[in-house]
Amino acid sequence: MRARVVYESMFGNTAAIAKAIAAGVSEYGEVEVLDVVAAAQRPEPMVDLLVVGAPTHAFGMSRARTRRDAATRTEAPVAVDIGMREWLDAALPVPPGSRAAAFGTKAAKPSWLPGSAARGAGKRLRRLGYELADVPQDFFVDGTLGPLTAGELERARAWADRLAHTELDRSAHRS
Repeated sequence: MRARVVYESMFGNTAAIAKAIAAGVSEYGEVEVLDVVAAAQRPEPMVDLLVVGAPTHAFGMSRARTRRDAATRTEAPVAVDIGMREWLDAALPVPPGSRAAAFGTKAAKPSWLPGSAARGAGKRLRRLGYELADVPQDFFVDGTLGPLTAGELERARAWADRLAHTELDRSAHRS
């Protein structure tokens, strides 16, 4: 199995989840991990599974305005011109049977807070023609800047394991 994990991260939390997912999937095949800026400079992935992730900003995927705001809250460089929303909007439709999964990070509290970058990315992936390998998954951070809520890296690896097993089972049934 070949997979690509593409993520957008400002404070490092979504990047940490992406790397945990990649580590989980890598036990079953080859995995490439790219931030969204690097992914925008590469050709469309020829992979069995594309996994995308982004932080939840203002109830959904980030926009240039919310990325500019995030840049004022960290010393780390923040890409303002491109995020997951723009990368997916610029992507080409995919062949039937292409598989993908979406994840996001969002504040754990207040728990009633609506919105999810994962759900928004999942909708865009389906519009491009991807079949979702699992329901979009949210991982939680404590506060806006993080850190990740305890246990979320382990939960991300377990989700990755489930994704990989689903893809391997699917491949076995096609053979």
